[in-house]
Amino acid sequence: MKLAIEKSELQRGLARIQAIVEKRNSMPILANALLEASSAKSGGRLEIAATDLEVGIRGAHTADVKQKGSISVSARKLYDIVRELPEETVQLEAGDNAYLEIRCGRSRFSLAGAAAEEYPDLPDFKPGKLVTLPAAVLSVMIERTMYAASLDETRYNLNGVFFEVDTDAGKIRMVATDGHRLALVERSVGVEVSQLASGVIVPRKGLAELKRLVDEEDADEVEIGFEGNNGLARKGDVTLVMRLIEGEFPNYQQVIPKSIESQLTVGTNELIHALRRVALLSAERSRAIRVELQPGRVVVSSNNPDVGEAQEELDVDYDGDGLTIGFNARYLLDCLGAAGAKEVVLGLQNENAPVQVRPTDDSDSLAVVMPMRL
Repeated sequence: MKLAIEKSELQRGLARIQAIVEKRNSMPILANALLEASSAKSGGRLEIAATDLEVGIRGAHTADVKQKGSISVSARKLYDIVRELPEETVQLEAGDNAYLEIRCGRSRFSLAGAAAEEYPDLPDFKPGKLVTLPAAVLSVMIERTMYAASLDETRYNLNGVFFEVDTDAGKIRMVATDGHRLALVERSVGVEVSQLASGVIVPRKGLAELKRLVDEEDADEVEIGFEGNNGLARKGDVTLVMRLIEGEFPNYQQVIPKSIESQLTVGTNELIHALRRVALLSAERSRAIRVELQPGRVVVSSNNPDVGEAQEELDVDYDGDGLTIGFNARYLLDCLGAAGAKEVVLGLQNENAPVQVRPTDDSDSLAVVMPMRL
């Protein structure tokens, strides 16, 4: 393998795979990136790929390929080297001894690698149907749901975001829950979605990589598709593949309150800052805070015998009965931070029922937070 490639293009491709490469030593080869150079009449290209056996990504980059070939080298080391190089053309050459020679300007590196044949194959499948979705829509949907996915590995079916399609309404929906809170968002996408598989659970890591992909500067539309136990997303010359989570997602509709006895409207940032201040003196483990509602105002407080107590009062649009309810401050802060709205509406029933949080400017998004005993 022998080629020349612009430093900015190489750095961009290597940066894209850094979160995927496996950093643990269970299988050292997974800390590597796979570099494959190919040439054609229309020009050459360098493909950069990485996988952790659950999520994989492959991107193609324009290069002046003098000799095709492939090699596997440390993804982190190569990225660190390229990032420090001057803004010039980078020369890459793989030797017979699995070393990668890197030259740029007056800099020269020799990086130990491994034969490309030792690198595991990325999942290779072609879904029956790919649906093109706006990148900006996917970005918002992921941001407003992924925070609620469970981190508890024993609850494997909750370690991702549930993706389903409402063919009658032409909508896609994402739902996540960890048992303490739930996030849901749906969007009309203006395309035929009936061919898109419904009822799949996308893993948290795969979704995080998809978020990075749709947030890239040149991202306008992204093709996605699901088939069997695999998911695929494609943006231009970049393809992301992932293994979906097997299992049954719980009936999330049972968690969403069917009726709201009273509701209040409050400024999102105002409430966030009040919660953060009061949470400073909450119990380290439970992060318990007390929310007391009275007509026209809400009092947020915390009490920790070992540290002290805090209280803050806010003026709100509320004319219901008095109500006191306890919450984990972090759960409320997470859903408020993801709401992306100037104001939110909190829907309440009683002291023992979950609270429903909706952005005032988005009727297709909601979050549900379970109360806690004080």
